[in-house]
Amino acid sequence: MESTDGRTALRADSKAAASGLIRKVNVNLNTTPILHWSWKVDNLLAGADERSRAGDDYPARVYVVFSGGAAFWRTIAINYVWSNKQPINSNWRNAFTGNARMIAMQSGSGRVGEWVEERRDVLADYRRLFGAEPGNVDAVAIMTDTDNTSTAATAWYGDIWFDAK
Repeated sequence: MESTDGRTALRADSKAAASGLIRKVNVNLNTTPILHWSWKVDNLLAGADERSRAGDDYPARVYVVFSGGAAFWRTIAINYVWSNKQPINSNWRNAFTGNARMIAMQSGSGRVGEWVEERRDVLADYRRLFGAEPGNVDAVAIMTDTDNTSTAATAWYGDIWFDAK
């Protein structure tokens, strides 16, 4: 944790590696479907093709995880990412697994170095992306990830919480 721009935030640094943190939760999306968070990045990962395995890196991402229980291969995740070049609100399959979908919340350098407040209806996203009703959210994770592109990034994450519409 550090203070930046008058905020207390979690700083994540990555240099040809990945820096992540996961928190187990139990969130019922029928009562609290709206995910809020704030984040800031110091740079983009230039040249990365985020839809490929070699480019599956992001300066900042927030995972929402739905556990498959003992059938870990059924774990599903929505990744809200700060994209290098994908259009805002676009979505695509993760390059490594069909059980994870990516959604570009920010794209390009226009807001690099600036705190951005995000709000997302996770229930609606799950229904749209997976065509089904979700169970409870089992974990939320953050990750600053540069292992595939061998680049470097720093991101800051503010408070993350769910609430009603």
